[in-house]
Amino acid sequence: MVRKKRTGPGESSGEAPGAPGQGSSQRPETTQQHGGGRGLLPQQGARGGGQHQARGGYQGRGGPPESQPRDYQGRGGYQGRGGGAPSQQPGGPPQPRDYQGRGGYQGRGVPPSQHPGGGPPEYQSQEYQGRGGPRPRGGVPQPHYGGRGRGSVGPSVPPGPSRSVPELHQAPYVQYEAPVAVSPSPPGAGSSSQPAEAEVSTGQVQQQFQQLAITGQGSTGQAIQMAPASSKSVRFPLRPGKGTYGSRCIVKANHFFAELPDKDLHQYDVSITPEVPSRGVNRAVMGQLVTLYRQSHLDGRLPAYDGRKSLYTAGPLPFTSRTFEITLQDEEASLGGGQRRERVFKVVIKFAARADLQHLAMFLAGRQPDAPQEALQVLDIVLRELPTARYCPVGRSFYSPNLGRRQQLGEGLETWRGFYQSIRPTQMGLSLNIDMSSTAFIEPLPVIDFVSQLLNRDISVRLLSDSDRVKIKKALRGVKVEVTHRGNMRRKYRISGLTSQATRELSFPIDDRGTVKTVVQYFLETYGFSIQHTSLPCLQVGNQQRPNYLPMEVCKIVEGQRYSKRLNEKQITALLKVTCQRPQEREKDILQTVHHNAYFEDPYAQEFGIKIDERLASVEARVLPPPRLKYHDSGRERDVLPRVGQWNMMNKKMVNGGRVSSWACINFSRNVQDNAARSFCHELAQMCQVSGMDFALDPVLPPSSARPEHVERALKGCYQDAMNILRPQGRELDLLIVILPDNNGSLYGDLKRICETDLGLVSQCCLTKHVFKANKQQYLANVALKINVKVGGRNTVLVDALARRIPLVSDRPTIIFGADVTHPHPGEDSSPSIAAVVASQDWPEVTKYAGLVSAQAHRQELIQDLFKVWQDPQRGTVTGGMVRELLISFRRATGQKPQRIIFYRDGVSEGQFYQVLLYELDAIRKACASLEPNYQPPVTFVVVQKRHHTRLFANNHNDQRSVDRSGNILPAMLAFREQAAPHIIMFCGMRTILRLMGYNLSPTTCATRMLGAHAQYQLCLLHTMLTWQPSELAFIWSQIPLTAGQW
Repeated sequence: MVRKKRTGPGESSGEAPGAPGQGSSQRPETTQQHGGGRGLLPQQGARGGGQHQARGGYQGRGGPPESQPRDYQGRGGYQGRGGGAPSQQPGGPPQPRDYQGRGGYQGRGVPPSQHPGGGPPEYQSQEYQGRGGPRPRGGVPQPHYGGRGRGSVGPSVPPGPSRSVPELHQAPYVQYEAPVAVSPSPPGAGSSSQPAEAEVSTGQVQQQFQQLAITGQGSTGQAIQMAPASSKSVRFPLRPGKGTYGSRCIVKANHFFAELPDKDLHQYDVSITPEVPSRGVNRAVMGQLVTLYRQSHLDGRLPAYDGRKSLYTAGPLPFTSRTFEITLQDEEASLGGGQRRERVFKVVIKFAARADLQHLAMFLAGRQPDAPQEALQVLDIVLRELPTARYCPVGRSFYSPNLGRRQQLGEGLETWRGFYQSIRPTQMGLSLNIDMSSTAFIEPLPVIDFVSQLLNRDISVRLLSDSDRVKIKKALRGVKVEVTHRGNMRRKYRISGLTSQATRELSFPIDDRGTVKTVVQYFLETYGFSIQHTSLPCLQVGNQQRPNYLPMEVCKIVEGQRYSKRLNEKQITALLKVTCQRPQEREKDILQTVHHNAYFEDPYAQEFGIKIDERLASVEARVLPPPRLKYHDSGRERDVLPRVGQWNMMNKKMVNGGRVSSWACINFSRNVQDNAARSFCHELAQMCQVSGMDFALDPVLPPSSARPEHVERALKGCYQDAMNILRPQGRELDLLIVILPDNNGSLYGDLKRICETDLGLVSQCCLTKHVFKANKQQYLANVALKINVKVGGRNTVLVDALARRIPLVSDRPTIIFGADVTHPHPGEDSSPSIAAVVASQDWPEVTKYAGLVSAQAHRQELIQDLFKVWQDPQRGTVTGGMVRELLISFRRATGQKPQRIIFYRDGVSEGQFYQVLLYELDAIRKACASLEPNYQPPVTFVVVQKRHHTRLFANNHNDQRSVDRSGNILPAMLAFREQAAPHIIMFCGMRTILRLMGYNLSPTTCATRMLGAHAQYQLCLLHTMLTWQPSELAFIWSQIPLTAGQW
């Protein structure tokens, strides 16, 4: 190693700024349907016998519902704006003075007064970005409702002819009255009336909120309530029993029951000086202390240490405070290259408290509502001690190259197999959750070989470019290496940077007289090592003030270093292939892991009296019957009953087909010729027609080709060329079909950003591999489902929704929210987190939804802009926020204000439950109160947990009645007992191999019966783009996939 003298200028190792991250969502084309669909066009009337179309007053069947015969339905009805009775019009009686018309969306679900960006005037702060549908067609030009941009307005649309609208399958309209139960209507009752075209301002909608009285639902408190003072005032409700709906069965879970120890646990504070950030060093210090002083000073006790500030023992130590001195030899070499340093640490152990397990026992017995996290943490630390010493710990998982075959991921990375371990409270006692996992590690290669794999070429042939150096420095920074040029003296160093000069050009002073020697000369004279790759840069180790040079060819990467940076698409695909297992294989691996860990021989478990059963827990569960789905009456099959969570579009037509009269195609793939692109687009257009859409077969322009690096110029050029043809006809470009290379990097994100923020254009991306697919009918059908939703159509609705039979949704106007926060990847410290909130925009079908997004502080999990109040110089105090605006949007679309709110929240860990509930539930209540005094509908706040490690297995893998073709348990399964805490219902779905969703209910929940779980299952099948059942609700999946890099 060459050490540069302090007097020389230090080589900078600052990392060049990389490209912004693209977020964690890897699903392409996650579709949003915004604000409603085609059935809400101004021309849409009910299919009744009315022959006159009124221009003011009531809307729908030509008059107030209570005044109409059952078989009379006006074509458009009145559009009242209040403020006086209009003149009598054919189709209905005069409008009362104080009646407010229903308003409704214009065009493809666009709120008539919606401002650019998806919100009313007071909602136009820069960070908000609405996602509405496409531009309205015909009539007065409307602002663009949606896009990811900052409220950009699309070009004006000259008046054009109105277009016909496909039939809507909706439940018959019934004016809601709180005390009166709504009678179900048969699914074949025909279409409901739709809101006609009206310009309703935000103020009018707020006025309408106040005029539509809520009987028995209001609060008598302040208009805007304050949050509870602390979590003590909030309690999660106990789970409402096991339920009786569906067929009962027994399954196995990857939980192993544990006996609660009766030991007297003590906690001690640990102070180690000098302080070091590494838990590994702290553990080494404490391990040395226990080895030296266990018998003499610790009374023979074997303590458990968390690696930071806490030490736990099964009984008291013979002192309340004591100081120890521990000498530890550094693992890494000193910067001078001499002997390893010996560091002396001062360790102070001081009694802190007794760890009381009584509260945990009370919780497990059901006599205490909240799990004592401190006691669980102690038991978790005890059971992690031995695996931490044996394996490589990463979070709550442990990895080793000996736990399974390594798999190369490319670019110098490989996968290591491991297992996840966590102690969990259940209704049957404590259990240890064990699951298999895999993650990426850096291959222990010579640095020369690693760099060759990273750049995918022989680095000795061609000089490194500046971009190559940036990539190498980013990949190697912080990586630990060992030197190989000194025989058995394998000293270790951590890389801090890369030199800008080649090795042959580097020199340094070797003494105070200024004698200079080159790196090549130094290694030859000192170690007898001749450097071969003199054109490569050197690695810098040590700090930047005193950098030290190591040639690449004398360094090898130390084994066992996890790769924490972002993986590329190929690496993600390879990692998923490794982790994907058949249920029987996964169950076998879990049992082998438990047997290999031998918890009954674990000295720490024995010390603390913890005993682990080696058998999988048996769980009582129920499989819910699937709901029936409604399709268009013109198809050969008008409805379908899913089988094993799946169905297909064969012989079916979309319940509401959208219209695409003008479209274009642009091709960014060099492997797809123009003829192939033209043929593919024609096949897709035919499939859209067959599926029930009004889709033009011929594009506005022939397909054009462009290079990926010219994406912005190509998109805007194609759009302008199309609009030069369409604008004189008063038309708009409805759809842009884009063919992408299979490995497109950031092209997809850039394309979506330009289309949705700059052009306001609906786009559909297709990969090259699908263009050349031999049998692509199924793929084209799936793409048609996506396109239909994007242009305002609906693919299917629940038969039970039409008949108003969905529990907790159909009995009163209900709005369903879905919310999540996407955080930047590790290392992107300057990027904001993105909060997304979607909400249903129709009732009782619950198939349409609108969404809003907002940027907030880096890695902030609480959603900041659910509700907010600010001062405006002109308007004074202004209220806004995403919940408030979506409530207004729901009122515009349905003519009714929500009488129940169901709020699904994703991405919340158990430690954040109370914090998120206190803050966000309070924001929801304030948003409601800001619309109308005493408006406080009941709120069900549901936390959806996906990233847990509970897996279910069939009790008998050979029983074909209890498993699907892959060996997974059947979808729509509710697991009730051992593996769930008292306030959690576990829900299993398709395509998430043996994974369950955990639904944590809020203290104000209205889902207090088994019917609540049944309703959640039915909503899972409403995902707009799938013909299989996901395990997340449609409202969770429909969030806008924005990332920080797309702003």
